[in-house]
Amino acid sequence: MKIPLLSVCGLFFYTAVVLEAANLSKVVLNQGTEIKAEVISEKPDRVVLDMGYSVMAVPRDAIASIERVGAEAVTDAFNADLFREGSGQGASDVRELAAQVGDAVVLVKTPTALGSGFVIHPDGYVITNDHVVAGETELSVTVFVGEGKGMRKKQYDNVRIVATNAHLDLALLKVEDADGRQFATVPLGNSQELRQGAPVFAVGSPLGLERSVSAGIVSLRNRDMGTRLLVQSTAQINPGNSGGPLFNLHGEVVGVNDLKIVRAGTEGLGFAIPVDAVKDFLRNRDAYAFDPTNPNAGYRYFAPPAPTAEDAKKTESKKN
Repeated sequence: MKIPLLSVCGLFFYTAVVLEAANLSKVVLNQGTEIKAEVISEKPDRVVLDMGYSVMAVPRDAIASIERVGAEAVTDAFNADLFREGSGQGASDVRELAAQVGDAVVLVKTPTALGSGFVIHPDGYVITNDHVVAGETELSVTVFVGEGKGMRKKQYDNVRIVATNAHLDLALLKVEDADGRQFATVPLGNSQELRQGAPVFAVGSPLGLERSVSAGIVSLRNRDMGTRLLVQSTAQINPGNSGGPLFNLHGEVVGVNDLKIVRAGTEGLGFAIPVDAVKDFLRNRDAYAFDPTNPNAGYRYFAPPAPTAEDAKKTESKKN
């Protein structure tokens, strides 16, 4: 659901913790264990680390050394398909997780509409819905970064569509004017591990209200919506949430918010694309490559030919 572009004041439902991937440090413990994480704060008695899915306080006397990790090491956790997977650990409450993952949730804007998205790779690769960017080539991505108790918005106007698939309703974008910046990212979870009743929460920009958070539960993991199986949840989503992430309580993306049913007297009928479909889309992104010079950009596959009368006779003879 993309919505007409409108002017709104920024509305922040939480204060985000700075999650710059380029700020990773290598913390070596006394027994030799190495931890790669962002150092949030250093106290006389402890060092607080952002593990990506939880926050951990390590006693100062248990640490042998702290070494800043160069930007070239940031992508170590990412595979060739541009994403990293979560560990399925570090459960926390929605308030804390929203602060941790918020820097990786972005606003996607076109000349006529806006939606949401999320960063999967520190080089600026973003996942959103195809219907958010469909028919457009002039895109911008707005990133929200925590600074102390406030927020700083940074808009990137040189954004390229890398791949898109209308049937899956997924698109992969690339921020091209990042000037070497390493973006905060979120890990992808596992659709098969979702259970009915499991808590989830959505982050996005419904009606342009930036960085809004809504929580709910999984109503059904595989809801048949005709041509697709979607995750049904009670997390409130509205126009502008499209393309934004649906998280579990490990801070992992388990779905891409896609649509809701709007009928009189109905509430809490939101649907998200399962994250396993996102992984397949990324693994096969070359097949969905976007070509701005071609109005029918991307590869299109014809349906197999219908069987002829002769084929039908051969099949029947084999049965007999």
